[in-house]
Amino acid sequence: MRQVVLCATMSFDAAEAGDPKRSAVRNWLVVLILLAAATLASFLLDPYVSIASQAMLYVLAVVVASYTLPWVPSLACALAAVSAFNFFFVPPRWTFEVENREHLIALFTMLALALVISHLGTALRRETEAARLNETRARQLQELATGLAGCTRPDEVLALGRQSLDQAFPGPAVLAGLTPVGDLDLAPEAAASLQDGMLCAMREAATLGPGTGRWPGLDAWYIPLGEKGQMMGAACIQNISAADHSGREHAQALCTLIAQALWRLKLTASMREAQEQSERHNVQSTFLAAISHDLRTPLAAIVGAASSLQTQRDKLGAAEQERLLGSIVSEANYLSRVTDNTLQLVRLDNAGGLHRDWEAMEEIVGAVLARIRQRDVARRIRSSVPPGLPLIKADPVLIAQLLENLLDNALKYSSGAIELVVSQDAREMRVAVQDRGPGIAAGEEAAIFEPYRRSDRSGQRGAGLGLAVCRAIAMAHGGTLSVSPREGGGSRFTLHLPIEAAQPAPEPS
Repeated sequence: MRQVVLCATMSFDAAEAGDPKRSAVRNWLVVLILLAAATLASFLLDPYVSIASQAMLYVLAVVVASYTLPWVPSLACALAAVSAFNFFFVPPRWTFEVENREHLIALFTMLALALVISHLGTALRRETEAARLNETRARQLQELATGLAGCTRPDEVLALGRQSLDQAFPGPAVLAGLTPVGDLDLAPEAAASLQDGMLCAMREAATLGPGTGRWPGLDAWYIPLGEKGQMMGAACIQNISAADHSGREHAQALCTLIAQALWRLKLTASMREAQEQSERHNVQSTFLAAISHDLRTPLAAIVGAASSLQTQRDKLGAAEQERLLGSIVSEANYLSRVTDNTLQLVRLDNAGGLHRDWEAMEEIVGAVLARIRQRDVARRIRSSVPPGLPLIKADPVLIAQLLENLLDNALKYSSGAIELVVSQDAREMRVAVQDRGPGIAAGEEAAIFEPYRRSDRSGQRGAGLGLAVCRAIAMAHGGTLSVSPREGGGSRFTLHLPIEAAQPAPEPS
């Protein structure tokens, strides 16, 4: 009998979903099917069973009705079952009369049992549906919390929250965050009808709408996202019932999770911004301290030498004057290099645009060597550049400055021969500057590329910006700059630059 009822119920579900009138017709049709099934079964078993067993068939119909139907059809089924049993099977049959006291007691007992079963079954059905609904909502809250934990942008939070509201309620549901200027981010067609309710919910920091005690005349729930002082937006859920208290609590729980996720992202962004500002301030302070220290010494030397020449020129010999003039030139060149490195580092750190074009490494190396030969009076630099190198996409001024910094360091920190070797493979071009200096201490290979870091093994002065600029230039070109020890002592600084697969066509001669 239960299978018959379920099949009959399922046959109407698709056509009657969301239609109360068709749902009521279906319920009463199920009552008729149950009573007809119990009556038919009783007639079929009438020659073989007692009247008490026939009564149990009607009780079974009442149990099935109480578990599958609402309260009113279930109660009607209980009353109709007692009446049908009395009419068809209690002597005298085919009447509503009862011939003896025992049958009358049995009928009243059956009626009381049917009513109790109907009441208990309906309550059990109601509690089962509520438990299933609560389980579904708890699972939805868990899934939303898990999904929000992985969101990194406010638009992702709002999209996930809108999806959850659409799944939980027939809707439509509208979810709006705040723009940078503090306005609700609503579409123009929704702003005209929903904006006032959302703004009011945000001002009062409370849910508005049916069943809330605030603005009960509204046709939707208006729920704020957040609390006073932490307001992140508002939500509007339409097609709801004032009596759906658990549904309103679920909607508020969903909105609370969404608001917490938006607030978390806002706090994270504020903390990141504060950290970046702190780092900028620290870098600026370190930068000013380092530059002021490294500029003060050469400036003092220049001023001292120039003052000596100005006030005591007649008393100084030619050799002493030449020494003072050489000191002025040397310190001025040092100031020029420090200034160039500083400006380039600031430019690259602030993502300054590169003027990249197709360049030949042979020409860049030749220009660098031509300039640095003036400082390499002992001709210690030896170059090896193979012919037929592919072109690279680079800023020639920056690449030249990188190589010049590496060669200047090699001249300053070593006394033997210096080798500049260019090589390539299918994917990259390598430019290595090799010296026989004291080398880099183990564990300092990465630290020497940081600004204002100098090797303690050299005994030379410097601002500690040259290698930082070199690394920044290499990274700006999509390459890398590495250092490794040489066999027999010394260091090898290697610039790795990517080679573009599509080379430009050669110009016609």
